[in-house]
Amino acid sequence: MSERPDDIRIKDLGNPVLEDGQRAAIEWAGSQTYDFSVDAVTAKAIERTGLDDFGADDFRERLAIWLQSLDEDDGLNPLGRMLVHQHATRVLSNRLRLEALLKQHPEILDEPIREPIIVAGLPRSGTTHLLNLMSADTRLRSLPYWESLEPIPAPGEGPGRDGRDPRYVRCLNAYQAQVAQMPLIRAMHDMPPEHIHEEIELLEMDIASYNIEWLARVPRWRDHYLGLDMAGHFEYLRKALQALQWMRGPKRWVLKCPQHLEWLPQLATVFPDATIAVTHRDPVSVIRSTITMLAYGDRTRRVDVDLDELAEYWIDRVQKLLAACVRDRDRLPAERSVDILFHEFMADDIGTVRGIYEKAGLEMSDRAASELASHMDHNPRGKFGRVSYDLKADFGLDPADVRKRFDFYFERFPVQVET
Repeated sequence: MSERPDDIRIKDLGNPVLEDGQRAAIEWAGSQTYDFSVDAVTAKAIERTGLDDFGADDFRERLAIWLQSLDEDDGLNPLGRMLVHQHATRVLSNRLRLEALLKQHPEILDEPIREPIIVAGLPRSGTTHLLNLMSADTRLRSLPYWESLEPIPAPGEGPGRDGRDPRYVRCLNAYQAQVAQMPLIRAMHDMPPEHIHEEIELLEMDIASYNIEWLARVPRWRDHYLGLDMAGHFEYLRKALQALQWMRGPKRWVLKCPQHLEWLPQLATVFPDATIAVTHRDPVSVIRSTITMLAYGDRTRRVDVDLDELAEYWIDRVQKLLAACVRDRDRLPAERSVDILFHEFMADDIGTVRGIYEKAGLEMSDRAASELASHMDHNPRGKFGRVSYDLKADFGLDPADVRKRFDFYFERFPVQVET
């Protein structure tokens, strides 16, 4: 892989040199204890919200396996355990608040979710850029990061004197702390509060997401998750979208989530009038980018950064995602679905969106074209630098050997090999 003079090389991925602030955070987290039992985590969420109705009780079996998987990851350091424990408490608090809102306003369930545009594709395959680009179109409703973390406001918690939602402020503070601790993350996947995020957080409220695979090594949960009947969980997602839409418009959603690749038929069943855009990129580029980013994050959340284990897990995980995509892609209705090749998207961003809009029956108005162009102007590629990803130098893997594992994918889709 050729490098430019201004490429960022992370030279300590496997043997990270921690800064004083990172060591201090890990040490402080080690002074606390974290109970991953169902009773303890649900009690924490009840205490945090003052609510106790979690809705349908079937989530508890999934929750037990989810929490057990996190607790079993003995590679997490104290800070890693603290972060996933806080994550679990937040997820359950969000579930409690959604149920309370629905109980108070049952008319929410009459909200129509009509003709959403849904992006499904591997992480690091252009899905984030595509989602954020379409979200610049003010006719569409999307999910900013700050809202995805706390979708339902706490009762009585309105905007502060500066007019900002307290949830936004909390997200901003966390973002600034993360950038201070992990400055290179902005060059890989910048996620300020206004960044448009995935509905993965909403699915996780029903304990039906692969999200924690990004935070810990959880093979027990992965295997359980892959055996779920996702149709019911997409119905939960619809309910969460109804609540968010009831609180504020517009009323046509643009969404995206990589895990949808594993559940395309169920997604299309629950959202039958959706337009689904499936992105495609060389899996080797996806893998080297993904595991480099995860390895960089692991320095603060894991005892040791095991590059071999990380690469093996995510090569297999990407293979599972793409095998499901190849298996199910033709089950999507041709008139409501479109394939997006990464190299074509990078060559013509706006033209790609125009093609999706044509499938979705949405006109590319002059105003929308202007909004998309403005987004491109304010968010150039490499805005915070460009990290150099090198599978051979950093992970000891031959890209050609890894690519052979995906022959089945290249045979199905005309994906361009990246060198």
